[in-house]
Amino acid sequence: MPHLPYGKKPKTLPVVLSPDEVRQLFQACDRLRDRVLLQTTYACGLRVAEVVHLQVTDIDSHRMVVWVRQGKGRKDRLVPLSAQLLTQLRDYWRQERPQPWLFPGQTPHQPLSLATVQNLVVRRAADAGLSKHVTPHTLRHSYATHLLEAGTDLCTLQKLLGHSSLKTTARYLHLSTQHLQKTPCLLEWIALPASSPEAP
Repeated sequence: MPHLPYGKKPKTLPVVLSPDEVRQLFQACDRLRDRVLLQTTYACGLRVAEVVHLQVTDIDSHRMVVWVRQGKGRKDRLVPLSAQLLTQLRDYWRQERPQPWLFPGQTPHQPLSLATVQNLVVRRAADAGLSKHVTPHTLRHSYATHLLEAGTDLCTLQKLLGHSSLKTTARYLHLSTQHLQKTPCLLEWIALPASSPEAP
């Protein structure tokens, strides 16, 4: 039998929400826990497994960082904690008093399941009227793209996302509309002559 090459898998760009769509998603959450969960996922650029395994002690308000422990590749990393997110987390903690998991599941000693978060995002995206296919990882893609558009360099973004390779991080350049808009127009660059009045 001759060796037949496998067909190449199509490469598609990940879905990214605009800032307005992110706000719509948050506003569709009628429960404080759900809203803070999604805000934490987005504001820290976390994978779904990372956000459900956050513990209350991972929120370091003195240094204004969040400890992401044993992320992909069993690596720890620090991500910035904004004052706005800290306020939301404190409101949530005063109401729910979670311990030790920041987002506990059916019992306090178990974290929220991945399926619960995935179903939550799908339902809230539908409630918000978003036509895009939204998953928890969409918030991470949106975080990375929005940081790039705000001027964050690739090396810093690589550390925040916990990527081993800069090549993985560089794909977000294809998602940044501001990056694309800065690409020069080649027709202007070569200074095409103006069209003559007789041109069709």
